[in-house]
Amino acid sequence: MSSLPYILVLLGAILWGTTGTAQTFLPEDAHPFVVAAARSAIGGFALLIPLVVMRKIDFRNWSWKETILAALCIGLFQMLFFSSVKLTGVAIASVVAIGSAPVFSGLVEWFIFKQRPTRIWMVSTLFALVGCGFLFLNSGAVTVNPVGVMLSLGAGIVFAIYTMSSKVLVAKQDAMSAVAMTFSVAAILLSPFYVVNGAAWTVEPTNAGILLYLGIGTTTIAYVFYTTGLKKIPSSSALTLSLAEPTTAAVLGVLVVGEIFTWNSWVGIVLLLGSIVVLTIGARYQRPLKNPEAV
Repeated sequence: MSSLPYILVLLGAILWGTTGTAQTFLPEDAHPFVVAAARSAIGGFALLIPLVVMRKIDFRNWSWKETILAALCIGLFQMLFFSSVKLTGVAIASVVAIGSAPVFSGLVEWFIFKQRPTRIWMVSTLFALVGCGFLFLNSGAVTVNPVGVMLSLGAGIVFAIYTMSSKVLVAKQDAMSAVAMTFSVAAILLSPFYVVNGAAWTVEPTNAGILLYLGIGTTTIAYVFYTTGLKKIPSSSALTLSLAEPTTAAVLGVLVVGEIFTWNSWVGIVLLLGSIVVLTIGARYQRPLKNPEAV
């Protein structure tokens, strides 16, 4: 098999990992909600317009209920994530949000859909919980803001729900069309924040360029790379390669943004990354717990 699909998935994950770092170059008065709205609009409509021109989307028979739910979730996720980056930095915001999402996804499946958790998920959750614990132990450090960490955890919860709703949507619609519609609807839902929070800064050339990168680079191109590669390789391999996203965010946070952590923070980051490694690599060996009520 050609290595190209693996490279495309890896490039998509790396582009996603640059999102938080790119945000830090925006001005201080750049409200996170406006950033989320602009990114959704650019990324969503950049996909939607050519798909509409090519008549790839049938609006009359579209799955609107699933799309609106996914759009609400991805919009809220971005608002929480970008707010967290402002408070606690790129590396911690990214790793906590991404590392906690599988944990919350498992909890939703367990308590709402009555799907029993697996042993691998339990081990992964333990890693994530201990990792967050180390971050909170280090809450006195300048780069670790407890409110920022809580916002990242909120982003993880919302992203878990988004993933589930998106799976239902993709089962009914083409994946590329689904993401185009989801981000475009999210952009419409977030548009009032342009007025409420002010968007004058978005028209300045430097800021507009950064927003263009967030929309085209970390959304449109990243998703095209990822989905194109995903068609040709196993999902387990794609999930493992996706670890490049939080890794990229952590490395850029230190090397580019200049974030400084104590050993407590590094232990927390490593444990959260470890939770994703355990979950993705161990996925093929998962076995449900026999007595989940005892946990």
